[in-house]
Amino acid sequence: MRHRTSTSRSRLGSVLDHDTERPACVPGHGHTDDGGATTLITDLPYGPKAAEVARDAVAVALHGTEADLLDDARLITSELATNAFASGRPPLVLCVDLRSQTAGGLEVEITVTDGGCSDPAPSSPPASEEEAESGRGLVIVEALADAWSLTTGTHGTRAWCRLTRGRLSTDGTH
Repeated sequence: MRHRTSTSRSRLGSVLDHDTERPACVPGHGHTDDGGATTLITDLPYGPKAAEVARDAVAVALHGTEADLLDDARLITSELATNAFASGRPPLVLCVDLRSQTAGGLEVEITVTDGGCSDPAPSSPPASEEEAESGRGLVIVEALADAWSLTTGTHGTRAWCRLTRGRLSTDGTH
């Protein structure tokens, strides 16, 4: 399978349509300005390697960020990619959007889409049994992400989350 990857740097983070939070068209080439936004979009293999490829792509997209942000993003992305492979159909696509905030923090949005599934998705993470070998993916996402959503359908499934780090509150504290 041939993999396509695209990165874009832009002031507005234009690769994602933030009003609908759905992937939009990727520009043919990226550009850089003072806005501090980077987006990586890549196809994932439809198979057991999806999580590994997704983790590696996140490491590239978040190169130079703090270790705990990278670790959380890699774990979340691995879970979302695994769920997409296990429950969905091809194609699997990963989008990582990194933005610098004016208060000095970082915001990362991670989206994994697939070709859809026939089973309805749970509206919340299922309660997992301690001894179960699977079924904790959305519980992990919910625990680590500042916000997340899962939208399923027969023609496409979209798992999205947001991580923020270092954002200052109005009184100057974290």
